[in-house]
Amino acid sequence: MDKQAKLNKLNEMNQNTLMETLEIRFSDVGEDFLEATMPVTSKVHQPYGILHGGASIALAETVGSVLSATSIDHKKFKSVGMQMTSNHLRPKRDGIITARAEFVKKGRTVHVVKIEIKDESGQLISYCHLTNSIVSNDYV
Repeated sequence: MDKQAKLNKLNEMNQNTLMETLEIRFSDVGEDFLEATMPVTSKVHQPYGILHGGASIALAETVGSVLSATSIDHKKFKSVGMQMTSNHLRPKRDGIITARAEFVKKGRTVHVVKIEIKDESGQLISYCHLTNSIVSNDYV
């Protein structure tokens, strides 16, 4: 499957989910990375008028989880989140942010993924780590 077909398939899976509500769109994919964008509008603000940390975490967990899920044999295994840490480094009021997930460790039973969320000028907004457990399909 070519890159655009894969992105189209991933974006179709967002229908009727939190990702659709937050307008998260997968924008680039490679062998060991995945990117998605999210607009920063009042819909994802906290009361001070800046990007809510929870919205950043939702974006980060989306790209990190899907990166793991797309790299395993779905007939035998599932990827389930175990832990997410996030450091919110810079406020963002409007525009588009992009999250890039890359493997730190892609093991047989555990994936550790780093996620960097940047603004349009490449400034780091949030830095996150996600740990996913790779379990057999009959586990969940």
